[in-house]
Amino acid sequence: MEIKKLKKFDDDFLWGASISAFQAEGASTKDGKGLSIQDVKKISEKYSDFSVAADFYNNYKEDIALLKEMGLSSFRFSISWTRIIPDGDGEINKKGIIFYHNLIDELKKNGIEPIVTIYHFDLPFSLQQKGGWSNRDMIVKAFLKYSKVLFNEYAKKVKYWLTINEQNVMIMIGSKMKFLNGGDKKFNQNELYNQSHNMFIAQALVMEEMHNNFPNCLIAPALNIVSIYPNSNKPQDYLAAMNASVMRNWYYLDAIVRGEYNPIMYKYLEDNNFLPDFRKGDYEILKKAKPDFIAFNYYTSATVKSEINNFIEVEELIDQQRLFDVPGMFSYCENPNLEKTEYGWDIDSTGFRVTMREMYERYRLPLMITENGLGHSEQLNENNTVDDDYRIQYYEKHLNELRKCISEGIKIISYNAWTAIDIVSSHQGFSKRYGFIYVDRTEKDLKEMKRYPKKSFYWYKEYIKKIKY
Repeated sequence: MEIKKLKKFDDDFLWGASISAFQAEGASTKDGKGLSIQDVKKISEKYSDFSVAADFYNNYKEDIALLKEMGLSSFRFSISWTRIIPDGDGEINKKGIIFYHNLIDELKKNGIEPIVTIYHFDLPFSLQQKGGWSNRDMIVKAFLKYSKVLFNEYAKKVKYWLTINEQNVMIMIGSKMKFLNGGDKKFNQNELYNQSHNMFIAQALVMEEMHNNFPNCLIAPALNIVSIYPNSNKPQDYLAAMNASVMRNWYYLDAIVRGEYNPIMYKYLEDNNFLPDFRKGDYEILKKAKPDFIAFNYYTSATVKSEINNFIEVEELIDQQRLFDVPGMFSYCENPNLEKTEYGWDIDSTGFRVTMREMYERYRLPLMITENGLGHSEQLNENNTVDDDYRIQYYEKHLNELRKCISEGIKIISYNAWTAIDIVSSHQGFSKRYGFIYVDRTEKDLKEMKRYPKKSFYWYKEYIKKIKY
């Protein structure tokens, strides 16, 4: 559809950027914080760990001042479970509570709307030792307790809440990137789909808690959703793309939004003996959840075919943005029509629009973009900045598609780029940089952690300013 006249963004549209606690905060054992699975995982010697990260914990006021200078009106961040409850299910850490009060207050003081993610890959290590997301009775109770603490403390200040970041990524590749949901343990598919079901139940109860007791707040899941193309015009490839979309997207969103298991996915789980342990009343719990909007992270699209030629085991994956082969369902393949980032991810701004269209047509809920960005290896130049024109081009193309979606009538609350400042990549260290703001450190040399705006910082600032008028 050709858009002949683009609509303006609403005056209350939120322009923002994102980080996560374990990738940005550092201070991993400071002020009573307990250990998470991210703090104890094995990391390649060539990469940084998360103990210091971008030191946002000690520099948040300076960083927020830069976000204000950039013109941001929202900031999506996660709260560290072990900073609030060090062992995951015991005593509350008052210093952790105070830190996030101070952070939220600083954002509000600077006119920036806080968007809080309750859980972003940093399960308390003590809970993992008790079975983690596989131990339903323990984890559902602990997650609900933790969420209630956050709501009671911050709900008067925070309107937008996100339950679990990228549940689909944790489940789809949990056997490869084990740190996402269980430290060094390798899970089989049955265990992973039981974890997924436990996450469905836990966040449904959390949503119900918020709706019952904090009616002025809005809550949603935050999944990694992508459009998936058939590799040809063969009917079998189209069916393969439908299968991949179910496994990658709709299985998760159908359960969270509609409160029901997708029938195609249910049949796959049943046929392969992967069905999770359903309990009496589970469907009633799921039906009551009803998220207020859908938050999603988008980086790239995927292309699949029906034939399984060179079977790609999940264990061979190098990152979370590649699909894999599922016999009888689909086979991942390269898309020669798309450019790639330095790290091999397809760049597909049209796919961004397709993804938003698919979700809105399917669920008719407002959307929130919680991550979208480009990772690149970078160094300061002689002017103490980074000429990241490649990032500017990436954002220009994606934001153009975003505006087309708004012009087509799709309701979108906010756009939050990944990331505000440089952080430690979830599995590729500090060398892979996403931020508008350069944090001056290397994998092993912390230097003075000074902040330097990149060229994209000033571009985003001007874009926000111009698009408003």
